[in-house]
Amino acid sequence: MAESRKYHITVTARAEFVPEQSDVGAGRYVFAYTIEIANTGQIAAQLISRHWMITDAHDKAQEVRGLGVVGEQPFLRPGEKFEYSSGTAIATPVGSMRGSYQMVAEDGHQFDAEVPLFLLSMPRVLH
Repeated sequence: MAESRKYHITVTARAEFVPEQSDVGAGRYVFAYTIEIANTGQIAAQLISRHWMITDAHDKAQEVRGLGVVGEQPFLRPGEKFEYSSGTAIATPVGSMRGSYQMVAEDGHQFDAEVPLFLLSMPRVLH
């Protein structure tokens, strides 16, 4: 069995601008994002920690590391999904996020699940 299919997590993300928590005049743009983590592999795995790179339009990057997500370390059997919502603030109306989750499979194998780059953008800023 191919290792890449045995240990496989698919991550999807969507983000939206949160105007009521933002202060555009002060350069504070708040975004909410929802992440879906799906075990598309063939062995159960637990999310242990996260690593994020959050970048604004001036290429100012924030690096975030921590245990779990929203206070949880979900254990996902093959075919199971976990969804959570969180947020971030940046200094520009457009930015991006990317990252990874550090996983431990049921058999002890450690691997990273990539979070593909996704856009943070105020409505009507990008065409």
